Amino acid sequence: MIEDRLSFFAALYKVHENSDLGMWLLYLTIVALCIIVFKLGFAKKLPLLKSIIIYAFLFMGCTMLTFLGVFLPIAEGLVVAAVILIIYKIRLHQEKKQQRASAE
Repeated sequence: MIEDRLSFFAALYKVHENSDLGMWLLYLTIVALCIIVFKLGFAKKLPLLKSIIIYAFLFMGCTMLTFLGVFLPIAEGLVVAAVILIIYKIRLHQEKKQQRASAE
């Protein structure tokens, strides 16, 4: 049965029952998670035009990821990546704060 093969988010958004709304919700979830992962892991300060170009390509790439994300754990992998990067950023911030405190 097709419902058994869906990824968690695709099943959550009921892509098999209401494909239009489900696919849009899956797309928006993947875009939001990609933006979070990009910002936490890879983003640098760029001029406005370059940022617009990067985000335009990100939106286009997320279209393909959405189709793959119906049966593959794309969004779930992005959640794991975001959690790991958040933990890394928190630990990095704490370490820098400790270094500043010990330097004073």
